[in-house]
Amino acid sequence: MAPYVVIKVSWVAGSLLGLAPVGAGFGLAEWVVLNTVTVGMAVIGITLGLALARPWGMRLPGAPLLFCAWVGAGFLVSMLPYAVADSLLSEPESSGSGTGSGSGGDSDPRMPGWEAALIQFGFIGMGLGLTLALPAYLRRRWPEAFTGRAGAPSPPGRAAVALGAAVGLLWLYWAAGGTAGLAHPDEARTTWRLLYGICGTWALVAASAVARPRRERPGRLPRWLPTVLGWLGSGSLFAWSGWKLPFTLYVAIASPPDVVLPERLDLAITLHVCAVLAGGTMMRTLTRTPPRTAPAPAPPA
Repeated sequence: MAPYVVIKVSWVAGSLLGLAPVGAGFGLAEWVVLNTVTVGMAVIGITLGLALARPWGMRLPGAPLLFCAWVGAGFLVSMLPYAVADSLLSEPESSGSGTGSGSGGDSDPRMPGWEAALIQFGFIGMGLGLTLALPAYLRRRWPEAFTGRAGAPSPPGRAAVALGAAVGLLWLYWAAGGTAGLAHPDEARTTWRLLYGICGTWALVAASAVARPRRERPGRLPRWLPTVLGWLGSGSLFAWSGWKLPFTLYVAIASPPDVVLPERLDLAITLHVCAVLAGGTMMRTLTRTPPRTAPAPAPPA
């Protein structure tokens, strides 16, 4: 993530000094705040990577590290395939001003190609590093989450499964070319549909991972499988909608003339709120400790 941090810092410094343009649809203050926030997120990601790889990471408080790792993994499982596909599909559509991806300026048409390549390199490198380091760290620190058998989801977990599946199906409908719920269908470009297709797929993966143990016979499904898939899918739901929700709220309130989102804003806000709630509840369901069954009494001698 170091190249990403360097580029974002240069954008902030350049815009403040009048040496770099401000992203389309943003004022100077908004552009500086947005990129400062993403710099902070990248620094957290670098710290997270070091904590997962170094011995001192085992001594950090578990809950904050777990949350950051979950959100970071959720971003990256959607970002990696999107970054690869976007590099192939973005050139014909680079002149548009409203891709609707909610990335907040990383796909600005004035960005030089070398900057885009470095940003993608940073995300891909971070994603590969987390892919190797995160499962090993979690298994060392919380082995009980990856051993034994998966239990049935609680009623809130089942509600989250239904909510996440509904959100994912609507996103996949849009990705497949559907127009119901879109205020500006012409702005639904290929990259926008691609991102919603990836996020919708992970939403269904998460819903299936959390719901499936309920339908399995006891002892049939190893717990690590729904844990890993549910971890990634719920993280994608929570992280991406948690990121796009404030951006969508900003567009709804400020109505910047250069930013047009394809979907109806009220519907988009509702979907992002539902995705955040569903993702968080799914993760809570996956990490809850199942009640231990008392051992059967020994037969009398």
